[in-house]
This record gives sequence, structure tokens and C-alpha cells, in this order.
Amino acid sequence: MIAKSMKPFLEGSSVIRAMFEEGKKMAKVYGEENVYDFSVGNPGLNPPQEVFDAIDYINHEMDPHLVHSYPSNSGYESTRKAVADDLNERFGSDYTPDHIIMTVGAGSAINVIMKTIFDPGDKQTVFAPYFVEYGNWASNYGAETIVVPASPETDFQPSVEGLKAALCPEVKVVIINNPNNPTGTIYSAETIKALCDVLKEAEKEYGHPIYIIADEPYRELVYTDDVVPFIPDFYDNTIIAYSWSKSLSMPGDRIGYVAVAPKSDEAEEFIAAAIVANRVSGDTNAPTIMQLIVERCIKARSDLDYYKRNAADLYKIVTEAGFEALYPKGAFYLWIKSPVEDEKEFIAAAKDERILIVPGSAFCCPGWVRASFCISNETINRSAESFANLGKKYFG
Repeated sequence: MIAKSMKPFLEGSSVIRAMFEEGKKMAKVYGEENVYDFSVGNPGLNPPQEVFDAIDYINHEMDPHLVHSYPSNSGYESTRKAVADDLNERFGSDYTPDHIIMTVGAGSAINVIMKTIFDPGDKQTVFAPYFVEYGNWASNYGAETIVVPASPETDFQPSVEGLKAALCPEVKVVIINNPNNPTGTIYSAETIKALCDVLKEAEKEYGHPIYIIADEPYRELVYTDDVVPFIPDFYDNTIIAYSWSKSLSMPGDRIGYVAVAPKSDEAEEFIAAAIVANRVSGDTNAPTIMQLIVERCIKARSDLDYYKRNAADLYKIVTEAGFEALYPKGAFYLWIKSPVEDEKEFIAAAKDERILIVPGSAFCCPGWVRASFCISNETINRSAESFANLGKKYFG
């Protein structure tokens, strides 16, 4: 017998993962080369060479006992120093190793932050469309999620007025994912400042901190002239959750960090509590080998030209087929408007053409679909005929 609390999770099991599994079944029937799986954000690039060089160094030059022993629950000091120094160099901040906690990816980082902040009955605010796990994770700690509706008329920049309407004294967290999954939108400095100004006023009114969780696994995946604002520059109570899953193409290796802004409310106590939260979550500490790898790859990046080319090619294919789409500026997703009100009907029609895409309702934004273009460029271009056939079904 399973816990009653697990029943809703089973009923709302990930549509994205289900589509991914469907793609594997279809590949066996039609051949992998004839199935165009745009469902999962699983980078098609190999990690950069610096990762393999680091692995070689660790295997041949480092003491195996050190490599495979427990570190501090917050991680190796040398790794945390590398992260802090990199942030300070890039953004003019003043992090120290003590402000950094190494985690098992960004998902673990966000859970550590939530465990540190939430009491049962607290609330968080998110902006649609958003990564659905935010709500699931908050429920782990008895917190509720308030969704600010999407703003298609502003290319899905978060609504400042929507945030004002969503706030109440129970709100302790606002999550900002920038660049955004699933839209590929980059929230501008003007938008971030306006949101932060609202939160500063709310903090004064409610008499307690409201933390921004800056979920930033796509920060380095920007292939336009747009700049991703560094939210701690605008708002003291910002806690960064980061992952190298996308920037180094290592989603299966589960390595990330929490960065607590030095000027945040009672930062020292928050950090101490977050370190304990990291331990009692069952993770104990981030994988030691992965910490040592990213320490040596702190400046390494994925091939942005790969994503830039894929974004341009898929956008061209989709729009030439007659569909409306939002040109992505970051991350690796194309956000496509469904030609029919029920986007699940559109997804079923796409599947008939062996195209696998994800419903916007999975991100609390029905009427749209997400296509992940981190697959090979060859697969994207082979999908052109299928998208054209799909377009003919709707536009003649």
C-alpha cells in the first residue's frame, strides 16, 4: 500500500517523460531515424573536452582516498571557492566559499532551499509557463503554489501586475527561471527590476523576507545579444539554484549548487540550515568526483553555435509549415502555438507524423506546445517533411 500523499503524483506523472518513453517505442517500429523526438531536454552534445581532461587528471593524479571519501556536507572547499570566485569575476559579487553549497543538481538545490524556508501552510508564487516540478517539490514541505497566468502579449515576460495579485502574507518564495523553460524567453532587466520592486514593498508590508529562487540551469545557453540579468544585483534575498546539466551537457551526472546571496536575510543562519537540509534530504553531499570535475571546468561551455543553428533551423521549418512560434533567445526549446484550442489534439496529430512534442498544459499554459531542439541538426532537418505534412492538415 502506498501513501495517500503519493496518489496525486501518480495521477499527474510527468507528461514529458511519458512522451520520451513513447518515442523509444515508436523508434522500434519506424526506425530511430524516422522518429522526431522533441520531448525531453536531454542535450545531444557530448560534454566539452575539458570534462574528459578533468576525469583523466582525477583518475591518474589525485589520491583515490580523497576522491572517494566524504567531503563536508556543503562540498569541497576548493570547489566552492572556484564557484564563488567565478561568480565574483563575472558579476562583481562578493560570494565566499561559505555562501556556496554543492548539491545533486538544480532539483536537489531547489529542494534544499525549500526545505530551509517552508513551513506547512506557506506558499510560493511561480510564473506560467513553468517547470511543473516546482509545485511538486513545494508540496514535499506542505507549501502551496500560486500561479501567475502567462502573458503571451508580452512574449511571456512575467506580469508585474499578476505578481501583485498573487502575493499574500503566506508567500515566502517566488521562483524565477531565466532563461525560461519552456518558452526560451529571457526576462529583461526592466522586468526583473519591476518584479523585485514589488517584492521589496511586499516584504515591508508583511514583515518577513520573500525569497527569490533564481533557477538558472540555462544561464550560459544564450545565443542572441540579450543579457540575462543577475538577480542578486536587484534583490538581496536571492538564492541561486544552478546545475551543469545543460551548460556542460551532463544531465545524468547530477551536480549543481546553492548560492546564498551575502546580503540576504540572516544569511549565516540560512546557510547553516541549508547545509543541514542538504544532509537530511538523504543526499548527504554532492558526488565527490563531479565536484572535482566541475571545479576544473568552471570556465568550460557547450557549443552555443550548435544550439543557435538548431534554433534557427527548427523555427524556419515550423513557421514555414504555417505554425506560429516564439523565436527562442536562450535555453533549447521552441514554444509553438497550437492551431487548435486543445493542444493535446494537436500533439496527437503530430504523433501521427512521428513528431513528439510536449503539451503546454504540462507547464500550466494550455494552447501551446514545447519542442526541445537539443537533438541533432540532422534530425531537425529530416523532420521538415513531417512538419510540412502536419501543417497541411490545418492550413491546407
